[in-house]
Amino acid sequence: MKTARADKPGNEIEMRAPEIDRLVKEYMVVLTAERAASEHTVRAYQRELLSFATFLAKRCGPGVSPMQIEHPVIREYLGTLYEKDLSKPSVARALAAIRSWFGWLARKGHIDQNPAKLVATPKLPKHLPRVPGVEQVNQVLDGIGSSKPQEKTGETAWPERDRVILELLYGCGIRNAELVGLNLEDIQWGNECLLVRGKGRKERYVPLGDAAAEAIRVYLPLRAKKLAEAKRPSEALLLNARLRGNGRLTTRSVGRIVKHLALAHGLAADVHPHTLRHAFGTHMLEEGADLRAIQEILGHARLSTTQRYTHLTTGQVAAVYDRTHPRAKA
Repeated sequence: MKTARADKPGNEIEMRAPEIDRLVKEYMVVLTAERAASEHTVRAYQRELLSFATFLAKRCGPGVSPMQIEHPVIREYLGTLYEKDLSKPSVARALAAIRSWFGWLARKGHIDQNPAKLVATPKLPKHLPRVPGVEQVNQVLDGIGSSKPQEKTGETAWPERDRVILELLYGCGIRNAELVGLNLEDIQWGNECLLVRGKGRKERYVPLGDAAAEAIRVYLPLRAKKLAEAKRPSEALLLNARLRGNGRLTTRSVGRIVKHLALAHGLAADVHPHTLRHAFGTHMLEEGADLRAIQEILGHARLSTTQRYTHLTTGQVAAVYDRTHPRAKA
């Protein structure tokens, strides 16, 4: 999928308006330091805003300031993105970055109001995530460690750790980045929960189920043995097989492990760590869990986000209606 990009780095500074360029850089600092945005978000916003800044310099001249930019100019910029064959989601991401930047400018007093609010977000197709069923997930979890030794290579050669990965992703519904960020001390055995650090450095406690707890208990002695043999400490719960770097497993490695295990046990090729997070929310909702409880566990700021992570079939909705509404049946 294509994304909006600025021109070649060597030409960017000459083509961008100095005031716009300065304010974009200031906003990048705010995103990183004050809002604790992820590296991925910062990179994406910077890319989109630099592209927009380059457009403004060409369209309005190098002396353009934020006060001069009105919503028709923003719409015109989005039109140039469509001309480059960018998809609607890519254009929507560009608009989100621009809208966020103008919102910050308004709060800081650089402009009177946010002109990007008057620009409608492209209508996106609603794609429900394909979520494996309970039986399918159990099939993968039960199959870990059943492969022949010669079939195991790299990260997949540590089945005890790999079981912990899947049990925590599916059993606790945590994000990939939250998973690899877990430290040994974050396991609250007495309270049967995990201390999870989510987006924006927000912390929350997530229940630790029996299956996940048992998987961790099996894995911990092997983890301790590996560190002892290497004569090095690590606070990370999940280690990479060769203790590269600081020993902590990376999100990319987790993605490879999940995909390998999914394919090895009959799941679709597009399964990734976030698929298990979707499955967590969907399966809990199917079993009657309260949506707000799921929201709390998943760490969503808005209930609408949780609703996108969880979906019910028409039959399930009808069944809930028949079971709960006093006027459903005569």
